[in-house]
Order: sequence, then C-alpha cells, then structure tokens
Amino acid sequence: MFDLEFNNLYWQTLRTSNGTFQLYGAYLDKRANNRLGPTVRILGMIDRIEPTVVTYCQFWFDGKKDPVIGKSFEYKYIWYKKWGNYKQGIYQPYLIACVIPQKYRDHIPQSISLVEKQCDNSTNNLRVIYERPVVKKDFAVCVKGLDFLHEDLSVRLVEWIELLNLLGADKVFFYELQVHPNISKVLRHYEQEGKVQVTPINLAGGQPNAPSFQHLYLTKKTNHKRQNELIPYNDCFYKHMYEYKYIALLDIDEVIMPLEGTTWKELMDKVLPKALKINKEERASYNVRNVYFLDDLIHNHGWFKEIPRYMHMLQHVYRTKNFTKPGQYVKCFHNTEKVLTLHNHFPLSCLGSGCTSYPIETTDAQLHHYRADCVKTLKKSCEEFRKTSVMDTTIWKFKDPLVARVSSTLKTLGYFAGSDAQTTVNSVRKR
Repeated sequence: MFDLEFNNLYWQTLRTSNGTFQLYGAYLDKRANNRLGPTVRILGMIDRIEPTVVTYCQFWFDGKKDPVIGKSFEYKYIWYKKWGNYKQGIYQPYLIACVIPQKYRDHIPQSISLVEKQCDNSTNNLRVIYERPVVKKDFAVCVKGLDFLHEDLSVRLVEWIELLNLLGADKVFFYELQVHPNISKVLRHYEQEGKVQVTPINLAGGQPNAPSFQHLYLTKKTNHKRQNELIPYNDCFYKHMYEYKYIALLDIDEVIMPLEGTTWKELMDKVLPKALKINKEERASYNVRNVYFLDDLIHNHGWFKEIPRYMHMLQHVYRTKNFTKPGQYVKCFHNTEKVLTLHNHFPLSCLGSGCTSYPIETTDAQLHHYRADCVKTLKKSCEEFRKTSVMDTTIWKFKDPLVARVSSTLKTLGYFAGSDAQTTVNSVRKR
C-alpha cells in the first residue's frame, strides 16, 4: 500500500521502461455486446502514441491474498491523430482493457493494479467500479470539467438544469475544475435536491492545477484541453452505463429540444421505430443537428415583456435559419449497451457491429446552442448564418413551468433578497 504513487488527489502513476501512465478510474464491463467477456477497463493517459510496452493487470479479489494476473489486452486510443497533439511526450487519453482470466470470470474484482512485469510491486491500485441496478432509467447527462473561474453563469445554469429536468434527464453529472462561488452555490443546492452530482477533477502528469494558471493553460492549449475533457466524459459514461439507457454529453449552453412533445422519452419513442425500419439493429448513438441561438440576435426585437429577463433561453428565440452540416457539431443520445469510447460529439469506438449512428431528423429534434458567437472554425459560415435568422419559439412550450421553477430556485438561493428581483438577477448576468 505504501508503494502507491499518487500523481495528485485523483490520479495514480505507473512508470515503465517506455512511457509513463497516469491512471484515473477502473470499471467492470460485463455488457452483452462485449465480445471479450468480463473486462476491467482502465481509463487514463499515457505519454506515448501507439504505446508498445507490455503491461500486466493484477486483479485483486476479496478473500484472496495474492492477485490474479493477466496480460493487458489493448490500449484503445480515445482520439483521432488528425486532430493534432499526435506526438510522443504529450499525455494522450487511453482506455486499457484487462480481460478477467477464465477461471475468475464469475467473480468481481475489488481493485486492479497495472504493472510492467507480472510480479512487480504495484505503484497503483484502482477500485473497480461496478454498480448494477435492477432496472435502467432512461436518460442522464454528463458535463465536462467546469472551468468558470471568474465567469458567473449561475442564473443561466439554474435555467438549464431545470429545463433538462423537465425534458426527462434523471440526473446531471458535473465534473468541476474551478468555478465562480455563485456557480458552486447552485450546484450544491441541486446536489441536495438529488438532481445533480458534482465530481471534482484536475489535470494529470504535471499539467497545471493552480486555478489561474490552469484556466490560462486550458484557454491557450486547445488540443490539450480537448484531450483532457475525454477523461470526465468517459468516466461518467462507464460509471453510469448500467444505470441509464442513454447518456448525453452536453455543455451548459446546449439543449436537445424535441419539436413535438415535451420529453426526450416521447422523442425517442418516435425516433426508434424510424431507425429500426431502416435497420433492425439499435444504433450506438442517435445524433441531433446543431443550430445557433446567438446572443446578439435578440437586439433585433428587444426583450419579451411577459418573460423575466433573467430567463436567457426563453428570451433568445431567434436562431440561424441554417443548421450546421450533418455530422458536424452534433450531440447524441449514446446507447449504453453499444459504446466503448466517447468524444464530445460522437462515439469514437463501439462494441458489436461498430459505431452506427442514426441522424434524428430536424423535424423531430434540434440541438439548441446558445452562444455569443459561432465556434471559431465556423467564422465564415457564421456571417451567412447571421443574415438569415428566424424566430423559433419551440422552447416556449416550457415557459410556465420553467419560469416558475427558476424563479422559485433563485428565491431560495437568495437572489431576490432585499431588492428588486429583476435588478438583482440582471447584475449577476452582467458579471
């Protein structure tokens, strides 16, 4: 136990003759589509591309003094090399497969260690996560590490969480790097209500964790930021894949909006028969096309007087007429029986027959994306988008319950205390 090497609070280290491993989590995969059979999957980062070092998995079982040993099966790369940062010495995200030996496949390991030589004293030991409820719920949402050191988005966050809850998200799982105190207050409130779960996280392998420096690092080093985001996304998926049928990865300015009906369940009840009519096998994901609701489009019409100004999404109902291209900037409902590794926008690898994805028609649902501007890579298209804005009040079907819920929560949190409600919340929105 005293040989364990912690890189920091959340990461453990394995140093090998050809590369250093930073290990974050371990999960038992007993899904029917997993052709390897019961497998412990270790999520972490390795400072090598195409790592060649052979490693061994030490499985630790209750009541057994010595570990059961098996050779690691693969290092699954959670990235495409064309995206950049494809060089030795930079920590890359991987999912490492440790297949449980045949004799022990009916047993559940309590923890696992990764070593270079079979009988090495391990410098790491990860608890194997395996929580399997009797019945699966429908939908959960995972949110990457929140990095809002100075920006107070607390009021918008309340509106977003309440809307997801109305749509049928059972719980929102947040990861937190560093956030404004008001955001912390909102998250703690919803944790107490059981609507969200917050997991602190930091960066591995000597990357900065001092708040201001980390924030600057993630702002300037975009590819490093994107690679680090894959850790919370995949950790969230594996922790909850037995608990939910579908998991969506969303940013706090994004909402999957059904055009008819008011819940994601109603949406999927409509989408699944369409998808199965084309191909009888369920897809690994069901993707929704992105459309922008840009902040400055509101200036064309001003505020809607019957809606409180602090309701950002309800106030912003002018969007770009054109969607981003099919397959670009989509968000998905990920099928927890099929996905192996996840990226922000789509699965990277899948079990069974590959990463099949069904494009949900824009007449059934759209990804509402509330931004000040388009993403940088769409600067040219964005000018065209702005010229052809249209009014889209789909979200207004939630107006009454959403305004009531948000106003009640803001009151509970003290935003309205001792002053005019609108003035108080507007001051927060401007920070």
